[in-house]
Amino acid sequence: MEEIKLSEYVLELKGITKIFPGVKALNNVQFQLKPGEVHALMGENGAGKSTFIKVITGVHKAEEGEMYLFGKKVDFKGPRDAQQAGIAAVYQHPTSYPDLTVTENIFMNHEIKKRGIIQWKQMNEEAQGYLDELDADFKSTAEMGALSVAQQQMVEIAKAVSTRARIIILDEPTAALTANESQKLYKIVDKLKESGVSIIFISHRFEDMYRLASRVTVFRDSQYIGTYDVNGITNADLIKAMVGREINDLFPKPEVKPGEEMLRVENFSRVGYYKNVNFHVRAGEIVGLTGLVGAGRTEVVESVCGITRQSEGKVFLEGKEVAIKNPTDAMKNGIILLPEDRQKTGLILSWGLGRNVTLPIVKKLSNNGFTNDKKERELSRKFLEDVDTKAVTIFDPASSLSGGNQQKVVVAKALAQDNMKVIIMDEPTKGVDVGAKAEIYAIMGELAQKGFAIIMISSEMPEILGMSDRIYVMCNGRVTGELSREEATQETILEFAMEKGGKKKREEAAK
Repeated sequence: MEEIKLSEYVLELKGITKIFPGVKALNNVQFQLKPGEVHALMGENGAGKSTFIKVITGVHKAEEGEMYLFGKKVDFKGPRDAQQAGIAAVYQHPTSYPDLTVTENIFMNHEIKKRGIIQWKQMNEEAQGYLDELDADFKSTAEMGALSVAQQQMVEIAKAVSTRARIIILDEPTAALTANESQKLYKIVDKLKESGVSIIFISHRFEDMYRLASRVTVFRDSQYIGTYDVNGITNADLIKAMVGREINDLFPKPEVKPGEEMLRVENFSRVGYYKNVNFHVRAGEIVGLTGLVGAGRTEVVESVCGITRQSEGKVFLEGKEVAIKNPTDAMKNGIILLPEDRQKTGLILSWGLGRNVTLPIVKKLSNNGFTNDKKERELSRKFLEDVDTKAVTIFDPASSLSGGNQQKVVVAKALAQDNMKVIIMDEPTKGVDVGAKAEIYAIMGELAQKGFAIIMISSEMPEILGMSDRIYVMCNGRVTGELSREEATQETILEFAMEKGGKKKREEAAK
């Protein structure tokens, strides 16, 4: 009797090609996933990762290629086929029902029934069991809309586990998470791996790959570039595989001699958010503002820009005290905030790029209530070209761009304001691929060379260390450390960012 040879892979795709009208979204790509493996999938935005995942989960049907599950060829007609075959996907933005309970979300479309009656007690108990396995700090009876993004992702993972999924795809799961939440997710992935689940982990973050994956596959321009052992590929080689060129200096920080003090914040306090915060930034200087998420960084700059009001403290611009009561006051004084959530508060996604760029100056372009369309188009085109925005026309909706190009539009929007002096960038490369990150850093360097004062809020340590002239560290609403570029190390920053570091700093100040 001939011995049956089991496949080396739980999932294997060969020669997958997916074509949309006028676009080849995937071109002869391949992928292999081993039992109990965490396999990273990386590439720039637009590389084909999302389309590929939708082929695996049955959302899209490939025009060419074959897919094998546990060595057997499969042909999914839709997402339900993929789910029944043991494949589940957890997306960056949870696709949940906010008004329903956690249990209802977990068992959506596969409720436990007896004689046609839903067994709520059993479902609540089983859902709680899945949550306990993931060390969740909330109950199965909680309303989904009341949970944080990290908690909602945990529910999505619990949902995947409830379907007895043997292959789980995690699509950019850490993009919206804090450092602590990411660490918790890592532990969940470790548990899933130990239980025999195979995981495809999509991420832009190298730290995710190094912490979790044993192998990494790279896509570029809809094509398969290669699969590499994580321990056997350097950062430089991986970046080259992803972007198709060498990025010799990921942090192109120009040497700029800082000029006069541009902005100074004195004794800023807001009850319940931050207390006695002091910092300054000079012309041509990039100042990093960092700390663990929740330290009060964003809350401070929102008050500087008039989005919220401080209870105590003063703002000085070029040595003179200014009264900023609302964002319009801030913009009139030349203080511009590029918000962390570019999609919700930085752009109008349904509008064209040009209209987004000229929105803050539309009154200046108007005469007797009519906008000078020609001048508006000329200006928006110029500013978009200045930051090298990749788009077909200025009329393309902002929603059609990648995260990196959306961020460039936000920068162009700031540049359109001719009185700009201070640029505050809150998490400027969040959710942006490595190639676009280098481009955004280059733009920051050029702005500094032109004499703009830049405050960069960031949770990414390499970014803070690579781009900052000086660094302020916050913990629990207080500035606990100020470091020069030469003094700053990852260890020093983390010490100041932790409670013990903040306590040490306060004790030293009291002596």
